[in-house]
Amino acid sequence: MSKVKWLDQHEQQAWITFVTASALLNRVLDQQLRADAGLSHAQYGILTRLADAPDGSMRMLALAEALAVTKSGLTYQVAQLEKDGLVAREACTTDDRGVIATITELGMELVRRAAPGHVALVRELLIDALTPQQLDVLDEAFAEVHRRIVERTT
Repeated sequence: MSKVKWLDQHEQQAWITFVTASALLNRVLDQQLRADAGLSHAQYGILTRLADAPDGSMRMLALAEALAVTKSGLTYQVAQLEKDGLVAREACTTDDRGVIATITELGMELVRRAAPGHVALVRELLIDALTPQQLDVLDEAFAEVHRRIVERTT
């Protein structure tokens, strides 16, 4: 059995700071989006990914991967968005098992209304709080974390 390499005080403090700050950031962003647009942060993420996609459409599997969520979690959220007329789903014409999600015009209108407040809050709480050098370090650090997770799971 391998010996655990415990976190030292500096490493533990960094870990706690990251976990706490990311949870608070997600909570505040979720609250802002719910108040401004009636959307959860997860739903906003789905709509913006679709809005940025060619023709406003993506396969559900690709969308789940892009958002780093489970297929079942995405299916639930997309069903909620579909009930509200913000997203439409249809069978993939090239694969019987595939499903395509498409943002509707109503969904695009909601993203256009919600985006300015969301971006302003992201800028206030994260982007403007850091120097350009800190942003570079943050980007590089989390690109490495992302790479390691993907490597571990493939």
